[in-house]
Amino acid sequence: MQHPDNVDYPPLMSRPVVFAPALAMLFGLLWYVHLGSLAAKQAGVKTLADLPADVIGAALAAVLVALAWRVWVRLALRWQMALVWLGLAGLLLYFFYSFDLSFDFIRRKIGFLVTQGLVTTIYISAISIVLASLLAMVGAIAKLSQNGVALGVANFYTSLFRGTPLLMQLYMIYLGLPQLGIVIGPIPAGVAALSLCYGAYMTEIFRAGIENIPRGQWEAARALGIKPFDTLARIILPQAMRIIIPPTGNQFIAMLKDSSLVSVVGVWELMYLARTQGQTEFRHLEMMITAALIYWLLSMVLEVLQARLERHFNRAHMR
Repeated sequence: MQHPDNVDYPPLMSRPVVFAPALAMLFGLLWYVHLGSLAAKQAGVKTLADLPADVIGAALAAVLVALAWRVWVRLALRWQMALVWLGLAGLLLYFFYSFDLSFDFIRRKIGFLVTQGLVTTIYISAISIVLASLLAMVGAIAKLSQNGVALGVANFYTSLFRGTPLLMQLYMIYLGLPQLGIVIGPIPAGVAALSLCYGAYMTEIFRAGIENIPRGQWEAARALGIKPFDTLARIILPQAMRIIIPPTGNQFIAMLKDSSLVSVVGVWELMYLARTQGQTEFRHLEMMITAALIYWLLSMVLEVLQARLERHFNRAHMR
């Protein structure tokens, strides 16, 4: 199977030297948990007479897994991935189901959690992502310039906001600015903290992406009389985005989750409502799990968007 990096990796699990020991380990594991004699185990009765049943049950289960594996490896890659996702998602849901959750409580609260908390979370995250991207672009250009003032300011900004915790930055903006006579609301404070913090991280990402483009392209554009701004916007950035998009997508997903920190200043975002609604009937676990699944769904949406952007900017490099 051809991979995106054009390297044919050896299908290890199709080799007997790897597959046979793995199947033997599975058989041993199933035998250890006494598959095939579950009724006797639950009754507290375990004798030598149960040994054949354990062996047969474990062997049959191992054979079924082996057959399923042989069918699975012949499927297309996207179907393999989909089946793995479904299997792992089913195990995760079963894990949550074993907590004896109150699904009626979740049903009653999830509407308010989505309409109030989720909307606020998306609102804060979206504005912060746009502002952080603008700060990152300005910071990257400043760090690549030959202007001492711009370079000093950009280096100080990235050092300060990468070197201090986001929660501390949030408190300093929300509680510190009023000491200077600048009163700021909780939502603007949260947006400012997220934008400044992630803008500092993304500055280095943008700088690295731009620096990766050969300097000869700048010189060629200058020789053709193209203005520096047009060179950056039309020639350099479209090529640099191929390098910038993957780590920037990771930063966006991290920002989405870190937006929960604005709950400490009283913003009614998703985590704040999950915590307060869970306190009403001492159903903290139900609300925390529900909020976690919502965050996960949002991150999957961002992952899909990131993948589409990567494909768009990778078109010239795809074979």
